[in-house]
Amino acid sequence: MQVDGRVVVVTGGANGIGRALCEAFHRAGAAKVVVADLDHAGAEAVAGPIGGAVFKCDVAQERDIRHVIEETERKFGPIALFCSNAGIGGGFDPLTVNAGGDSDEPWARSWAIHVMAHVYAARHLIPRMKVRGGGYFLNTISAAGLLSQVGSPAYSTTKHAAVGFAENLAIAHRADGIKVSILCPQGVDTNMLRSIPKGPQSGDGDLTPEQVASDALAGIERETFLILPHPQVLGYMRNKTENYDRWIAGMAKIQAKMREAQGK
Repeated sequence: MQVDGRVVVVTGGANGIGRALCEAFHRAGAAKVVVADLDHAGAEAVAGPIGGAVFKCDVAQERDIRHVIEETERKFGPIALFCSNAGIGGGFDPLTVNAGGDSDEPWARSWAIHVMAHVYAARHLIPRMKVRGGGYFLNTISAAGLLSQVGSPAYSTTKHAAVGFAENLAIAHRADGIKVSILCPQGVDTNMLRSIPKGPQSGDGDLTPEQVASDALAGIERETFLILPHPQVLGYMRNKTENYDRWIAGMAKIQAKMREAQGK
């Protein structure tokens, strides 16, 4: 799909990968880029230079996503591309005393933002896209959704679920002309990455948000389901499926090294 002349929505668009996506879509000729984020001031700072529109949006709330979709289409026309990009780190603990955690809150918040936000976007956009013969979803997930994230069970689990939903979205609506891509980088130089200890997610180097956005745009233009800014991830996926026990043992060794580095 070409974004030239199209209306695009990006959640989590105020910074990091989201900001870079907004700027990349603008350069590619999007008719209107809608920047949706809880950080309204940050979203305005992104939207201003690119002539974009701004919505304050908590993607964990279905009503907020529905509002963004309805108002965008009322004001600017049909949404051709919806980018569910908002995400949180949260709960990163390289020691992982208990993978089940000690409360439901981080699990519930991760589930709402990493899974249900994608569901809400589909719930309210698919009927509209069906009527007009198609559309596109780009879901920013993470290589953690394909592999894992040592030290963050809630993040890993919900990112895996996000991959599962995207697969179902692509399968169920291919005949409706609706396309899906998932963006799965490893380390990206964002505030989220800088807020956690250095870990295996940065083992192949941290990319800039701009590079990730460029790869995302290229993947959308090719209509590729799996977009891997770090191409090494494909090899890791193959290693995982070829010998799951060996892969688990290797990840456990990484966990042990991180514990040792923490002096535990």
